[in-house]
Amino acid sequence: MAEDVFKALADPTRRRILDELVERDGQTLFEICGRLAMKHGLGLSRQAVSQHLAVLESAGLVRTRREGRYKYHDLDTAPLEHIATRWLRPHPSESTP
Repeated sequence: MAEDVFKALADPTRRRILDELVERDGQTLFEICGRLAMKHGLGLSRQAVSQHLAVLESAGLVRTRREGRYKYHDLDTAPLEHIATRWLRPHPSESTP
């Protein structure tokens, strides 16, 4: 799973998508495309952004939910927290007896 997260984070466009979801969670594909174009000058097709979202969802970084005819994308930081705690927990040689 960690490999999927690193692969997803390796792409700058996917990191920008995550930045946008941090700023405002629960966006539709149309909203994400608009924000990428306006704030970052990225003129990506909806298909391209949808493919990036699929990679992020596969890595567990984005969750989707449907409400009526709309599909909303939400950030899920659990995979990042898991990776961070993997290296941040104290080593046995550093703990006090």
